[in-house]
Amino acid sequence: MKLVIAEPLAVSDAHLRELFSPLSEAGWTIETYVDRPSDQAELGRRLASADAAVIANYPCRAEALAQAAQLRYLCIAFTGVDHADIAYCREHHIAVSNCAGYSTEAVAELVFGMVLSLCRSLPQADPAVRSGQGSAGFLGTEIAGKRFGIIGTGAIGRRTGELARAFGCDVWGWSRTPKDDAIHYTDLDTLLSTCDIVSIHLPLTEETRRLIGTRELALMKPTALLINTARSPIVDAAALADALKNGRIGGAGIDVYDTEPPLPADHPLLSAPRCLLTPHIGFFSRQAMERRAAIVFDNIQAWKDGRQKNVIC
Repeated sequence: MKLVIAEPLAVSDAHLRELFSPLSEAGWTIETYVDRPSDQAELGRRLASADAAVIANYPCRAEALAQAAQLRYLCIAFTGVDHADIAYCREHHIAVSNCAGYSTEAVAELVFGMVLSLCRSLPQADPAVRSGQGSAGFLGTEIAGKRFGIIGTGAIGRRTGELARAFGCDVWGWSRTPKDDAIHYTDLDTLLSTCDIVSIHLPLTEETRRLIGTRELALMKPTALLINTARSPIVDAAALADALKNGRIGGAGIDVYDTEPPLPADHPLLSAPRCLLTPHIGFFSRQAMERRAAIVFDNIQAWKDGRQKNVIC
């Protein structure tokens, strides 16, 4: 059996070798790459001789999968799977698992890094001091006492709610399947129109794509903050940029985009005021990467033993 880890998993080679040693000892060939593929053709070449393969968040389209004639298992080292052609995998009997749960803490903590940065103007405060300025213009806002809305209360949304309560917030949520008795659930329009901070934690589906557009942004308080660490097409970037430029909402923190950074120079959010942008790092902590690698191994071992876990198809 040959396993191809088609893009880096952000852990050391030594850690990866130790983790996957049971497969090596069982006679598996393990091929790893230290860089991301340059395009789908390159990804296809990497997958061509694989029986099982691992990708992270690099797109995996039919063009690449068509070159992998003997591929029978694909482990997506990521929570979302919209960047992979799952329909192709189903049609060609390729089993797929994801790695849900590894980044729960990392993403929830980034939410509050963004909220604190926006409420206290931290990105502007540091250069102000370095250029000889004082505190004028830096009157901040406290998080305590705010109404905190969570759109999507899966594992990350619920953990975000726990942190919000620790900050002294009143936590509200919108979800198709309410799961947390400590969250006050309501409809989406009410959440958007009454919350001071709105944090999005939904998977990207056809139902959630562009869920937050011009109409929804118009419902929000003029002082409200919108935080998006979920898959970007849930929020209409052009509509959000317009809302920020026209002062219809108080600010935004965005970690995900229609395409992976670097962003094109004409991306609407690059020129939007009161908008904190990070290059898709919500999941990217040392601890999360180690948890992810462990889940990848566990997924592969389970599939090998005929008991597939974290099943997508």
